[in-house]
Amino acid sequence: MAEEEAKRVEPQPPENPSPVAAEQLKKEEAKEEEEVVNSKDVCASDEKSLSPVPLEKPLPAPAIVQKVVDPFVEKNSEVAVDRDAVLARVEAEKRLALIKAWEESEKTKADNKAYKKLSAVESWENSKRAAVEAELKQIEEKLEKKRAEYTEKMKNKVVELHKIAEEKRAMVEANRQEEFLKVEETAAKFRASGYSPKKFFACFSA
Repeated sequence: MAEEEAKRVEPQPPENPSPVAAEQLKKEEAKEEEEVVNSKDVCASDEKSLSPVPLEKPLPAPAIVQKVVDPFVEKNSEVAVDRDAVLARVEAEKRLALIKAWEESEKTKADNKAYKKLSAVESWENSKRAAVEAELKQIEEKLEKKRAEYTEKMKNKVVELHKIAEEKRAMVEANRQEEFLKVEETAAKFRASGYSPKKFFACFSA
């Protein structure tokens, strides 16, 4: 209603207003629009104040709570149990794997230790064998040298013995020749004198 009255009271602007009149007219129109807006706000606030107050609703009766087993919860609990079992199995496998790795590591250490000791024993044996072979070679060289010396001595001794034997044989041969000469001279005497040797007959008579 106030809006209709404002429209009805609104003056008609002149066809060709002057600049001052136009400015005055704009101010009046703005003032009238502001009054119309204020009147609308007042009406709206009055309507809100006159709206009926709602009655309070009665409180609902407490519902009986029944414990219902949720299959999702049961499934989650089963999943949790399975997960615990899987984790326990994983931990056991991990522990067994660690034990296996430790065992392999210790065996490898033992193998390396034994290999080092065997290598040391083999090296010691080779060095001792080389020393013994060198000593044996030295002994063989000494023996070979002594053998050569003894061989030379034996050869010289054999030559000397052969020389002595030749001298003895020569002496025996000389004695034989001398005996032959004596026998021949005696036999010639016996032939010349006509006598017979008595010793010869004595040997036969005996």
